Amino acid sequence: MNRLHDRMFQTGDETSDPKERAAVQGERLGALVRRLKAADSDYWRRKLAAVDPDGIQTIDDIALLPFTSKPEMRDAYPFGMLAVPLEDTVRIHASSGTRGKPTVVAYTVHDIDVFAEVNARAIACAGGRPDDVLHVAYGYGLFTGGLGLHYGGERLGATVVPASGGNAGFQVQRLADLGAAGLACTPSFAILLAERAAADGLKDRIRLRYGVFGAEPWSEPFREKLEAAWGGIDACDIYGLSEVIGPGVAMECREGKGALHVFDDHFFPEVVDLETGQPVTSGEVGELVLTTLTKEALPVLRYRTGDVTRFVDEECPCGRTHRRIARFSGRVDDMLVIRGVNVFPSEIEAVLLDDPAVAGQYAIVVDRRKTLPELEVRAELASPDLVPARAEVVERIASRLAGRLRLRVKVVVGDPDSIPRQEIGKATRVFERTALQDPFPEGSV
Repeated sequence: MNRLHDRMFQTGDETSDPKERAAVQGERLGALVRRLKAADSDYWRRKLAAVDPDGIQTIDDIALLPFTSKPEMRDAYPFGMLAVPLEDTVRIHASSGTRGKPTVVAYTVHDIDVFAEVNARAIACAGGRPDDVLHVAYGYGLFTGGLGLHYGGERLGATVVPASGGNAGFQVQRLADLGAAGLACTPSFAILLAERAAADGLKDRIRLRYGVFGAEPWSEPFREKLEAAWGGIDACDIYGLSEVIGPGVAMECREGKGALHVFDDHFFPEVVDLETGQPVTSGEVGELVLTTLTKEALPVLRYRTGDVTRFVDEECPCGRTHRRIARFSGRVDDMLVIRGVNVFPSEIEAVLLDDPAVAGQYAIVVDRRKTLPELEVRAELASPDLVPARAEVVERIASRLAGRLRLRVKVVVGDPDSIPRQEIGKATRVFERTALQDPFPEGSV
């Protein structure tokens, strides 16, 4: 166990007794509510009008607090939710705006310190060490990913390469030349870099041990292909969202892949029923809700993330005692409704990438040219040697998708490298075909 503890960034905090941590959580929640009630803020005055701060004694009392939603944050744009004067903040970030208007968040010096701390923990979860070179290929700027992992790497003691996104050829050359042990980027960009490294003859010079991959959903079959593409690295999932702090809210460890440790001394997790908002029973799937226990500038109470997961209560072999959540089934607002059937893109990815004949790139097309929408899934062969077996691959995938989704799906499998690559930002996987636009015209592969 001591050997495992040596791999942690903050062993005492990460392995503390859950009952002791619950006491700390309760103290922090009570202090937060009292501070927010006293804040010079119309938003917090309205939000907590019916809440008695003296009634918040333990973490279980969190059920007495109201939920927070993303539309609420947008309505407060830009600084309506600040709990401190703007002059007490030192940084502004914003969400990517993937699903609408971006939300703006602010940080105090203390918040930045917590941001670095939890990301250092996350990198260590994946196997990162102080003597590593860490290549950060998330975007820098208003997006939280690049700077979050950057300062987390520095806090861990690693040497950080702030590569940012794009320019795959430049990136793989730096991975080889600078001796990176860790790679932090989106999983879709990680597999693109693996393809580029192979094409440029650099795979033998790149010695990655681990990857910190997040900002977009990815399945277990995708993990298998990604780890194999990089020669057996540990590909670990990092979770975060700008509204809470950015990356570093939760992280998979290399010893217990499949579930993420929520750093619940800072971010308290709940899983609630999507319709009623009531807590689900342990192991039941629901929506993740997060409360920031230590954030100063722009805390959130019971924020409904839209991410679908469940608690995993089994002990983790790594020795960390943070509450764990399963890797996400999807997002409430990612769900597609096709002829009355609810479909999460993650279900399609799991079927596609479980097939060894298919490479890591794919696209989902919702065809809305008729009264009822139809679903088309496009993939590419893993090797030119498989071209003669294309029809068999198509038939096999179509059958598996029909069995998984209970829906007829049109499957198109093109040649290797036929799916367009995206080097900047989060990968776009879902497209719409209408009478006015067709992202993949008939006959294209």
